[in-house]
Amino acid sequence: MFLYKNKIVVTGGTGRFGTIIKNKALNFKFNFLFPKKKELNILNVNSIKKYLENNKPKYLLHLAGLSRPMRIHDTDISQSIDKNIIGTANITKICAEYNIKLIYMSTCYVYPGIKGNYDEQSSLLPINNYAWSKLGGESSVRLYKNSLILRASVTEKPFVHKSAFTDFKTNFIFHEELLPKILKLLNQKGVVNIGGKSQSAYKFAKKYNSRIKKISAKKLLGKKARLNVTMNLKKFKRLVND
Repeated sequence: MFLYKNKIVVTGGTGRFGTIIKNKALNFKFNFLFPKKKELNILNVNSIKKYLENNKPKYLLHLAGLSRPMRIHDTDISQSIDKNIIGTANITKICAEYNIKLIYMSTCYVYPGIKGNYDEQSSLLPINNYAWSKLGGESSVRLYKNSLILRASVTEKPFVHKSAFTDFKTNFIFHEELLPKILKLLNQKGVVNIGGKSQSAYKFAKKYNSRIKKISAKKLLGKKARLNVTMNLKKFKRLVND
């Protein structure tokens, strides 16, 4: 029988968001654990089970997976399926076995990207293979009732690109700003859209880099490019008292 403490296991601790959490962990009243791949391998059910049995967390924040480069989800679908779908399913199964609260980081790109202002009940139509792989992960998490799916529009600080789309709208927010808000959501369940102000990627980036160059998503991606993945954040703001 598990004797829960205020522990949060964070998978993907060496990734972009995981590294930020690790650097700021001491600022929060949680016992964060960041297992290395050799300690917890999301593609090995026994590895997951052994680590969670030994550490007995109350929460698991699942960040591990495959994101960039985006083209890898087209050129190597096996990796995409393994790390984002099968790995997430494995994590979900073991969390369900031990009734560990699972928080899964998904993406705003699961929405159709046509009209924007999507709320948590909106229809889904992923805009690319990466988003399909994240929705595949969502499918297993949704089967487990003690879970929370966070559909995020989050980026690194400083903005890493030299150019930004003037005609692509989203809800970018920096990891550092989002972290304390996520910690307020740990005991929520279901799906929550999370992010910042709805605006073009260029307008967001311009505030932090006056030299950012303009680029057109429509010109780069073609007439069928889906250019508005903005989310309705009313639920998120209510839950975090923002």
